[in-house]
Amino acid sequence: MRSNKALVATLLLSGCSLAPDYHRPAVAAASTYMEVPTGWTTAAPAADAPAAAWWQSFHDPVLDDLEGRIESANPSLAAAVARYDEAIGQLRVARADLYPQISANGGVSRVRAPGNRPLTVPGTVTGGTVTYNEYQVGASLSWEIDLFGRVRNTIAANRAQAAASAADLAGSRLGLQTSLATNYFQMRGLDARLELLRQTVAAYQRAYDLTVTRHDGGVGTGLDVSRAHTQLASARAEISDIHAQRAGFEHAVAALVGAPATGFTIAPDTHQPTPPSFPSGTPSTLLQRRPDIDAAERRVFAANAQVGVARAALYPTLSLGGNAGQETTGPNLLSAASTFWALGPASLALNLFDGGARRARVRIARSQFDEAAANYKQTVLTAFREVEDDLALGRDLVQETRDQKDAATSADKTLDLALIRYRDGASDYLEVVTAQTAALDAERATLDLQTRQLTTAVDSVRALGGVAG
Repeated sequence: MRSNKALVATLLLSGCSLAPDYHRPAVAAASTYMEVPTGWTTAAPAADAPAAAWWQSFHDPVLDDLEGRIESANPSLAAAVARYDEAIGQLRVARADLYPQISANGGVSRVRAPGNRPLTVPGTVTGGTVTYNEYQVGASLSWEIDLFGRVRNTIAANRAQAAASAADLAGSRLGLQTSLATNYFQMRGLDARLELLRQTVAAYQRAYDLTVTRHDGGVGTGLDVSRAHTQLASARAEISDIHAQRAGFEHAVAALVGAPATGFTIAPDTHQPTPPSFPSGTPSTLLQRRPDIDAAERRVFAANAQVGVARAALYPTLSLGGNAGQETTGPNLLSAASTFWALGPASLALNLFDGGARRARVRIARSQFDEAAANYKQTVLTAFREVEDDLALGRDLVQETRDQKDAATSADKTLDLALIRYRDGASDYLEVVTAQTAALDAERATLDLQTRQLTTAVDSVRALGGVAG
């Protein structure tokens, strides 16, 4: 009866946990985003909804192919997968402490016992030396009873760290996908810029030829020819600069898909798709959907469990042991007479004085929890800011692009009128140069805005934590 009571008491104690009750750090969240553009969809995806192939919304086959290569070839993603596997391994190591540790052993030794060795009877000795062989095979067992939750809290902390690593992996994947799309659309924007400059060089060449003809005919001046040539040469020089910028973005794409930059090419394409509108969800779904928020919250949980681990060190530890096997000096190793076994020791240990080291570790664990909680709150606030920034920018870029296209159309008309006035002798070439510069700047600004719309749409995917499927 007494042994049963002791067993029940041990089992009850093994259910103890010294980790504080966990509550996710509170961060105030609005019910809707303030900057949602008109026509955008409010969605409520499930927390575990898989991320969709959001890039397919741009309807670009080249981009689709490049995004598909990230999963199999990107070294950074492979490193993130390895870190996740490592976290799973750490969790399995921690779980092993729940179970008894059993080890096998065996040995052979040759022993010479002295002749004057003491016998079991006090005051007597043997009659002579003895030399013999000793054979032994057996197993031993040790087991720490988790009285105060040290093992279970260690497992909980490692489980949370593994979940955080999984979220880090998802965040790395999303970051690489959006980085690829951003570099790709910036490269396509430069393709469009190059086409604009080629058309501009052709137009400037015609204007230059006109000034030369007028000069040769005694109508134009050498100053007009010089101005026309300056415009033409400047446009040609900008083509070389854009070529260099495009090569940089192309090389960045190569690195993201795990290909060497040497020999990697993407054919130019001036087409720029219409930026899609992605479901923005609500601030509450952002807390469920963004990988960095998920990772930060799991690290808070892990830090909370580590407080329990540190506090458990203030209390006694109970360990059980035992061993059994066969031991003999002759050939009858497996006989019943050669069997030995022992239960124990059952040890209860408590460190009575350590100069305050254990309490200091508890304080460290609590400070690490406070740090993780603060980092979580900052991550959430940063996420809200990034979403609002992208929503506001995406909304305002629509109107800005519309106005800039109107300005470019007016600048083209002004250039046409300036050329007519120059041909008719109503003005000098300075008026044409001014109109050319304004028209090129307006067209360049329009292309830049279209590229910014695309990259902002991509960044909104990242800020929203991906698009749920």
